Amino acid sequence: MSRNLIEKARSENWNPEDKSQGNEMAVKGYFKSFNNVTRSIELILNGENAGVIVRNHHKQWYSELFSSSIEAGILKQIDMTAYRDGRVFIRGSKHTAPDKEAVKDMMPALFELLEEETEASVRAVLGHFMFVFTHPYMDGNGRIGRFLMNAMLASGGYPWAVISVNG
Repeated sequence: MSRNLIEKARSENWNPEDKSQGNEMAVKGYFKSFNNVTRSIELILNGENAGVIVRNHHKQWYSELFSSSIEAGILKQIDMTAYRDGRVFIRGSKHTAPDKEAVKDMMPALFELLEEETEASVRAVLGHFMFVFTHPYMDGNGRIGRFLMNAMLASGGYPWAVISVNG
């Protein structure tokens, strides 16, 4: 990802109707989602329960992640407001995500655990692992899982963690 692409996505000078701008759309959505996550973290740093905030805000993070595709008419807003309603397969993985019925039970249980856990580092590991294991959305689970992990880390005063992918 180039600095030019990042700056283009940060600007309000882009055309959501131009579907050839796939990379720009992805970066723009990530940027909007990141900004939404930072607002959630502000609430956490002001003393609100991190598990409650993530429970209440993660769907908005997800919607923002794909907002450019929604604006361009590629995806529908209604499809971004609920957990997946079908099977999901993770390319290059041996993990098979739980079926959609299990997701309905697993997500509330995850948030209950996050709300009750007192140690931020445990919330970060537990939250990221269980979110990505559950794979509640058709796409973007890793990105939202990393946002969740960082919100939990921030709740304990830890710095933002960047996961570098090489190779």
